[in-house]
Amino acid sequence: MKTLLTLITSIFTLSVIQAQTPDTFDLRNYNGENYVTSVKSQQGGTCWTHGTMSAIEGNLMMTGNWLAAGDTGEPALAEYHLDWWNGYNSYYNQDLDPPFDNGEGLEVHFGGDYRVTTAYLSRLDGAVRDIDGQSYDTPPDRTGEDYHYYYPRDVEWYTAGPNLENIDLIKSKIMEEGVMATCMCYSGAFIDGNYNHYQPPSSNTEPNHSISIVGWDNNRVTQAPLPGAWICKNSWGDDWGKNGYFWISYYDKHACQNPEMGAISFQDVELLNYDTAYYHDYHGWRDTLKYVDEAFNAFTTSEDEAIVAVNFFTAEDSVNYTVKIFDDFDGTFLENELTTISGDFQYSGLHTVDLPDTVNLPEDDDFYVFLYLSNGGFPYDRTSEVPVLLGANVRVIVPSTASPGESYFSDEGSWTDFYYYNDNSGFQNTGNICIKALAIHDPSTGLKPEMNIIDGTSDQNYPNPFTEKTTIRYTLQINAHVELAVYSLDGKLVKTLVNEAQNAGEHMVDWEAEVTVKPGVYIYRLSLNGLLTSTKKMLKMD
Repeated sequence: MKTLLTLITSIFTLSVIQAQTPDTFDLRNYNGENYVTSVKSQQGGTCWTHGTMSAIEGNLMMTGNWLAAGDTGEPALAEYHLDWWNGYNSYYNQDLDPPFDNGEGLEVHFGGDYRVTTAYLSRLDGAVRDIDGQSYDTPPDRTGEDYHYYYPRDVEWYTAGPNLENIDLIKSKIMEEGVMATCMCYSGAFIDGNYNHYQPPSSNTEPNHSISIVGWDNNRVTQAPLPGAWICKNSWGDDWGKNGYFWISYYDKHACQNPEMGAISFQDVELLNYDTAYYHDYHGWRDTLKYVDEAFNAFTTSEDEAIVAVNFFTAEDSVNYTVKIFDDFDGTFLENELTTISGDFQYSGLHTVDLPDTVNLPEDDDFYVFLYLSNGGFPYDRTSEVPVLLGANVRVIVPSTASPGESYFSDEGSWTDFYYYNDNSGFQNTGNICIKALAIHDPSTGLKPEMNIIDGTSDQNYPNPFTEKTTIRYTLQINAHVELAVYSLDGKLVKTLVNEAQNAGEHMVDWEAEVTVKPGVYIYRLSLNGLLTSTKKMLKMD
């Protein structure tokens, strides 16, 4: 009876999904446009770097930010720069002194996952272009004056859920944000002659391969009890599979189900706007500090800086946050608040928040980045055991280091130095909380114009996705001339919704999309007095 009930639930869930999203979808032909880069052929155990860059490249194609940055052709990012310089391997670990050849860590070319990736991205070490740092046999230069760095402002984690209750969310994010990274356990026992892959839930084998999702087919028949499969791009060349592609069943054990490695969406990828990241969590999210909702990191500027943004991880969905920058900490209280901003993030992952005011600080000045997270749960870095080749049973130790006076958390109303936290892992005095400050050199320049968010913000439209009508709300801090306009992904103006002088306060506008407006991703932009202040995406369905 339990099996029958589960099957009925799955059928009902899938029928609801099919009513909300197209039966078939393929980013290689989305309203006549291709948003997927070419199939590559990996060397060594670098599938995770290819899954990562495929997703980032796809987002750059959807937003047009690759071309906007002056780069030509299709986006091409350096998988092997990530492979060499991720900081988790025996070749290079900046948390150590010396930072390499210590014998601990992953073997270059044979280890990594999406948390390794986000640590590398969050500290601004990548992603770089193929022409900058693509070298497998010898390490490419870590940095270069001519390098172009691309930075995803948000990286979000999803799972489809045991009854596929979240699969519609994943599909919508693919349509809105582009190619999505995931994992699988590849085995000849799980794939048939038509390149349909299905690992049954009863299998105990862990993930061993990373790929990317470019679409789906609800009617695709696989070895699973029910139809439905993801269209996946592999990294074994275009002479494997169906020109480099294959299908994974919706009901596969790990694809879009593994809590750490599927599905991962790299969003709002842009040419890097920051010069420096201040951080103590070199290896990013390795564990989670539970039942704590306030923490801060202490930093000292290395030169004259304009602190313009922060990034941090959220371990839970539906989290409200508050960021504050303070100038002083006397050992008991944070004092002299310099700026603050609050908001929320719907999904777990890495998030970037622009500060409402530039914090200009001279060289050798102490400052403190405070973070409140509702629901608690602060991701933190520490020495950890990292699986070799994704979810393999074989693990290696990756050392992290910490010092007193770097990270603090609130413990019954007082600040406790995280260095002395009694870590259940057994790796003591190695932890730091994942909060980073992002800066631009020379405060006299202040914010770069493209980052200048002044006096107005827009909320995400609702509903999103939508069919005929959606509502956009925005708030003005000053009286200003407002322009709110909708654009297609290729930058063409679709509709000007507002173009007039308005008073400070909250405003709301409905967009009733004409029948000539095709389904797809659109961008709406809020400008005040001719300056762009907020940009967001929305998804129109059939």
